[in-house]
Amino acid sequence: MQQTRITALFLTALVTGLGSAVGADLDPDAAARFAGLALDCVHQEYPNKIAHVLGSDEDVQPPRQLTPVFYGCYDWHSAVHGHWLLARLARSFPGTELDRQVREALDGSFNPERVQGEVAYLEGAGRISFERPYGLAWLLQLAAEFREWDDPRAQWWAFTLGPLERVAVERLTEWLPKLTDPIRVGEHSQTAFAFGLILDWARIADDQEMTQLMVSRSRDFYFEDRDCPMSYEPSGQDFLSPCLAEADLMRRILPPAEFAAWLGAFLPEVPFNGSDDWLEPAVVTDPGDPKLAHLDGLNLSRAWMLDGIASDLPEGDPRLASIRAAADHHRQVGLRAVTGEHYEGGHWLGSFATYLVTERGLSNMTEPVEEGKKKK
Repeated sequence: MQQTRITALFLTALVTGLGSAVGADLDPDAAARFAGLALDCVHQEYPNKIAHVLGSDEDVQPPRQLTPVFYGCYDWHSAVHGHWLLARLARSFPGTELDRQVREALDGSFNPERVQGEVAYLEGAGRISFERPYGLAWLLQLAAEFREWDDPRAQWWAFTLGPLERVAVERLTEWLPKLTDPIRVGEHSQTAFAFGLILDWARIADDQEMTQLMVSRSRDFYFEDRDCPMSYEPSGQDFLSPCLAEADLMRRILPPAEFAAWLGAFLPEVPFNGSDDWLEPAVVTDPGDPKLAHLDGLNLSRAWMLDGIASDLPEGDPRLASIRAAADHHRQVGLRAVTGEHYEGGHWLGSFATYLVTERGLSNMTEPVEEGKKKK
């Protein structure tokens, strides 16, 4: 397992550097911490939790043979977004020691033979629903990161990942028309969060078919929704908010004025007084319990979803101060939990923190487009 070199300064930042990681600019010390979590796990095979259908004795193999690229970080989807974290941070800090270590790790993961092994696994019998939609959505987010990265090596990784990217798109394209209702849970099978990642990829890849499919399905599932029961959240092991994820998706496809009206009917309890007490951060009672630790991720994902909601409301909307206040509160609580002390959270929370502090969901790729029209 590759071990990251974290200096005393970085260790001090585990306690004192979190505040500087909040905002548009990612603090280098915080970046080193987040990258260290991923570098320590993307090639760490055990412990491992595999969602694996056995068809015969031949399917009894170690994770590194079943999925030769994404076998680390405890499970497949965490390995995928662990690689995304590394790509995202290397793009943010070119020419640094962090960049060098990330490139070495990504070179170790992405070669045609390994990726072909991943393709063969996904195409195996009994795996039609494998990592659908969460893991496949993160895979497309990884592909999007490589596509946007203006670097020859990154373009090679994008090319190498291409066959697996195409399988993911095919799987989702076949599945989405068959899905009769949205999946409104706070864990991996939730559709709203996955739809947002998939739509962002489609716009970066200029995949008009997927863009139109995502806009259409999002409208079908969510446009008529009203009075989302925020008082029911969170469930005891959520890492995604069903209500906020839906709003963060709909702001991607609706013009600001229309989104503002939709949000008023969907989340009528958002106050106009600038307070943050309308949405309290979740409390983790045992960070060593992998399910209870999900709530640390909920605080992080709520923060970026609230940021996203605020970003697409018209300037002067009276709800903005309360939405931003709740986002800041969740950001502070969530980032304090990204320590790596427990592998149960350390193998994935860095990705959520990186998505938040690098404002990945706020890129101009998320500008709403009218259904059926090509984004210019």
